[in-house]
Amino acid sequence: MDPLLAGAGRPVLLRRGNPGAGSGPEKIPGGGPGLMAASHRERIERVLAGERPDRLPYAFWRHFYDQESSAQDLARAMVAWYREYDFDFLKVNPRAQYHVEPWGARFEYPGGPHDRPRQVTFPVRTPEDLAAIRPVPPDSGALGEQLEALRLIRRELGPDVPMVATIFNPLSIAADLVGSDATLVRWLREYPAAVEAGLETITRTFIPFAQACLEAGADGIFFATTTLATRNTLTEEEYRRFGRPYDLRVLGAVSSAWFNILHVCQENSMLYLLADYPVPAVNWAATSSTNPSLGEARARLGGKVLIGGVSHRALTAPDPEAALSEARRAVEETGGIRFILGPDCSIPTTSRPENLRAVADFARNYRW
Repeated sequence: MDPLLAGAGRPVLLRRGNPGAGSGPEKIPGGGPGLMAASHRERIERVLAGERPDRLPYAFWRHFYDQESSAQDLARAMVAWYREYDFDFLKVNPRAQYHVEPWGARFEYPGGPHDRPRQVTFPVRTPEDLAAIRPVPPDSGALGEQLEALRLIRRELGPDVPMVATIFNPLSIAADLVGSDATLVRWLREYPAAVEAGLETITRTFIPFAQACLEAGADGIFFATTTLATRNTLTEEEYRRFGRPYDLRVLGAVSSAWFNILHVCQENSMLYLLADYPVPAVNWAATSSTNPSLGEARARLGGKVLIGGVSHRALTAPDPEAALSEARRAVEETGGIRFILGPDCSIPTTSRPENLRAVADFARNYRW
C-alpha cells in the first residue's frame, strides 16, 4: 500500500529516518573536539537570535507542477525535495493557484513538470464581481487541501524541521483573481472602492487560513508580495493604500509564530517600504542590480535575518561555478551573521541538480 494512503480513514505518511533532523546529534567534521552539529531547528533558532551557527544554513524551494493536484501528491513531493538536499528549513510551495480557487477559479494541469496550470474559468470579470466575493472558510476546498498537505508533511518530517507555509498577500491574490496585474492596477485607479471591498474579503479569508496553517504544523508563513510590491507595477503611494494595511493585518494575525518570512518579489522592489513589517526574516532578489544587495540592505533592515544570494541564472547555468561564486559573495557581504543562503525567489523547474548539490555542499561544509 502507498504509505500516503495508510491509516484509518485519512492519509498519513509513514515515518522514516531523516538524516540531520531527528536522528540525533552529529559530529561536525573539522569542527573541533566535542563540537556537535545542531539540528535544523536549533540552527535556524541560533540565526534568528543573532548567534553564529555551527555552519552556514541554507534552503531552496520550487514548484512541482505535475505533483501538486492533491494533498498527498504535494506532501510527497515536498518531503522528497527536502530529503534530497537536507535543507535547514522547508518552504512549502503550495499548488500554484490554490489561493484563487476558493472563489471559483479553475485550472487544468498540462501534466509536464515544467508546465504551469492553465486557468479555464474566470469568475471575476468586473470590479463589481470583485466587490461581491465573500469570505471562505479555511478548511474548505483548496484551502483545506493545503492544510492537509501541511499536516502530512509535519507528520513525516517530525518536529525538528522548520517549515513555513506560503501565503500570498491580499493584493497579489486580487491580481490573480481578476486575471492580470494590469487589470487590477486599472481597477484600483478607476474603481478603488470595489478593489478595497475585494481586498477586505480576501484578508478576512486568509487571516484564519494563515492561523490554521500554524495549527497544521507550520512554524510560520512565507508571506509573498509576488508582482505587486515593485515600482514596475505600482507607485509607493498606491502600495501604501492597497497593499500595506492588508499585509499588516495578515502578519499581525500570525505574530505568535517564531519563523515568519517576508518575500518581496521582483526587480525594482519596494523592499525598504516594507522594511518595518513585523517579521524576523526577509527574502528578496538580492542578486538583481535593480534591488539592494545583501550588504546594502543589512544596515536598513536592522536585526532581520536575510535570506538569499543565489540567482536563477546561476542555478540554471551549465556548471556550478556561478552559483558557488554567488554563495561565497553572499557570505562575504553578510559575514554569515543573521543570514540564510537561499534563492532570489522560487527557483526554476529547470534548475540543475548539480548546481543545487554544489551549493548545498558549500553550505554544509562552511566553517567560520
